[in-house]
Amino acid sequence: MAEKPKCDRCGCEAIGFQSMEGGFEYVCKDHADSLLLALKPGEKKTYGVCYLERYP
Repeated sequence: MAEKPKCDRCGCEAIGFQSMEGGFEYVCKDHADSLLLALKPGEKKTYGVCYLERYP
């Protein structure tokens, strides 16, 4: 089984992936954008050039 991604900012377990205007990162609940936090587990969303994925 693959290891779960870690937050690129602090190393905690990531709750999702966010790509905002060319930058991308795995983030924990403390560093996630409010748009990512609004997603349900397993949900994905695209807003123009932004891509958000909340892990199940």
